[in-house]
Amino acid sequence: MSHKLVELFWLDETHVTGARGPSTWLAVGHLPPIIRVVPTWRISEDYKPQQLSTLVGHNGRLAAQACKRFARPTQSRSYATGATAAAGGAFKRAAGMLLAGVGASTAGGFGTWYTMHSNGMGFHSDEESLRRFVANHEEAKMVEETINKHPLVAELRANPELTESRPHMKMPGSYRSRSLTGGALIGEGKMPVPPYAWMAPKGKQLVSIAYVGDDLCGHPGIVHGGFLATMLDEGLGRCSFGALPHNIAVTANLNVDYRKPTPAGSFLVLRAETYKVEGRKAWVRGHIELLAEPGEKPTIVAEAQALFISPKYAAMMPKIG
Repeated sequence: MSHKLVELFWLDETHVTGARGPSTWLAVGHLPPIIRVVPTWRISEDYKPQQLSTLVGHNGRLAAQACKRFARPTQSRSYATGATAAAGGAFKRAAGMLLAGVGASTAGGFGTWYTMHSNGMGFHSDEESLRRFVANHEEAKMVEETINKHPLVAELRANPELTESRPHMKMPGSYRSRSLTGGALIGEGKMPVPPYAWMAPKGKQLVSIAYVGDDLCGHPGIVHGGFLATMLDEGLGRCSFGALPHNIAVTANLNVDYRKPTPAGSFLVLRAETYKVEGRKAWVRGHIELLAEPGEKPTIVAEAQALFISPKYAAMMPKIG
């Protein structure tokens, strides 16, 4: 049986010297027929670590996936002689390729992290997120002033158990521009300023304050129910982060009950609490209410309960909370 040459990945040709050759092969030996060698390039001396990390981050996961995909027996024998040895060899080859895949995937994740941080594109801290937004139009300035002067905000800021942030401003700009709630829904007429959030340790509770304008309506003057569901999904999910491994979760189930119409041009308060945790699962409940003045009873416009799960690949996901 002939052996096929399979190229898993190549580094950037603009930063290499020399040509391919036996000395540049990353792995050789008796591998399954479907993958004989993994060729690569020699790196020139002036190749910067940032550039290398960019390439590793871009290609590492693809290499890992390819290693896993091809690391399996590709032929069998119809007679018993040497069958045990062949099976043992196949297992060793599969194990070796799996380890190579894990290593490449780890290198890819590190490369992505290193490149983002070396170029100022890493996720920002809670404290940094509070300084990154600048109101640049009249609606945004009005909203910022109203929120910062409200007694509820003063009360939340005085609570030593709560950590204040603007979660969407923790994202790098290139990431935020592709976020529904951090990009598409932010702007004049929509949410003119990124919401504020106060979080308790271990996901015990979350309080968030936002303003919704006239351009997010279903019926004229009434905020679209899908917008409220989106904010509940994100707010309850963010509340669960601290209770789960790796501080990240995805939505498994979300139930929303709408109580009253939500007028456009309103300040909204989202409150959430994690009430049950089992392993990688967290159950959260919460509601959205209209921002009330001192002594007034808040009007609840929507309530929700949800189940969030920390995925098995959570360690590889960016921390957006």
